[in-house]
Amino acid sequence: MRQLGSWVARAGVGFVRACVVAAVSMLVPAVWAAAVALGIWWGPANPWSWIAPFMLVCVGTLALSRPVCRIVRVLVTRWTATVIPAGYRQAGEVTRMSTGYWWNGFSYERSRRDALLDQKCRVRWSDPANWRDLRFTGIVPLTAGVIASLPPAGVAAAVLGLGRPAPAARLVGALGVVVAVASAPYAWRAIELVAVRFLRPSPAMELAGRVEELTAQRADATVAQAAEIRRIERDLHDGAQARLVALGLSLATAGKLMETDPGGAKALMRDAQAGATASLAELRELIRGISPPVLTERGLVDAVRALALNIPLDAAVSADAPLRLEPPIESAIYFGISELLTNAVRHAQASRAHISLTQDDTGIIAEVEDDGRGGADVRADGGLAGLRRRLAVFDGTLEITSPPGGPTHVRMAVPCASS
Repeated sequence: MRQLGSWVARAGVGFVRACVVAAVSMLVPAVWAAAVALGIWWGPANPWSWIAPFMLVCVGTLALSRPVCRIVRVLVTRWTATVIPAGYRQAGEVTRMSTGYWWNGFSYERSRRDALLDQKCRVRWSDPANWRDLRFTGIVPLTAGVIASLPPAGVAAAVLGLGRPAPAARLVGALGVVVAVASAPYAWRAIELVAVRFLRPSPAMELAGRVEELTAQRADATVAQAAEIRRIERDLHDGAQARLVALGLSLATAGKLMETDPGGAKALMRDAQAGATASLAELRELIRGISPPVLTERGLVDAVRALALNIPLDAAVSADAPLRLEPPIESAIYFGISELLTNAVRHAQASRAHISLTQDDTGIIAEVEDDGRGGADVRADGGLAGLRRRLAVFDGTLEITSPPGGPTHVRMAVPCASS
């Protein structure tokens, strides 16, 4: 009895899904059929009887191809958990030049609105994915659409056949019931095979997308490097350099006062010594911000443990092994953990945090969880977005779970090999 109920449930769900697949697959053929019907209705004497249907077919197919493909991807992902990358070309940033014109990657425009409209049009119609979507809308009705039409066609045959007294009609109706019931749990599954085969980005599209991604990452890295250089210059100019200049003046003055005022010279020497000590401390702090010595000397785990001791949080660190990674990866993960802990103190008002460092077959995984108020989100100009871009340089990922009220859990994964 339980197996029968399970079969009925599967058949019901499958019938609904098959109807949805059939409807989506036949959207473009429905436009074609409407165009043919319009031409027949106008008649051969009307000059628009072939021009208007042709225009309707072209415009309707172009307008519906991408929405149909997007709906199919959503359905396949929701029903089978198979994610099919879209592979569409993404628009770049629109920037304003010193001349006042806006550059959109293709041309200069007088206003931002015109630049965005021109960019959207160029990206949309120069995307090679358009040909893939058009091919899919021509293939899917003849494959998954036909198969998915079996259950509703069987139901229609059953209703029409069983409602007539003729034995042949009743036989057709009974066969329709058998076809509908037998095919309902499976007819919709053909859409997954067709979508995976014909909706995947081509190797050329994947390569173009990867090139664009690497170009964006290189630009982000260049901007971040320039900002870091400016920060170092500013810290040196405002801090250590000013102290060293004052130290030189104090030593020069002390040298002049050495014979006439030994006491004043000694006082200046003491001030110079204090200034030298402060300058040395500032330089050490600056070096620690660039590359912490404990990270260079003892590795990521000990550096994170030292960081946890200096954060005003009850922070615990767990690691499965003393990892030693490539220095750029260690630096990216270390400063990523530092930024997450700083956010936990400054924004989330957390009191406890846990840092976990583990390694699997693919690379290093760093997880940070705090008991703060949650609600963290990735804004385009925020620190978390910058952290995600820095990890993307190493093909790393950043996953954030932060419901309102907390806790906040962040997972950083970077493919690499330890030594």
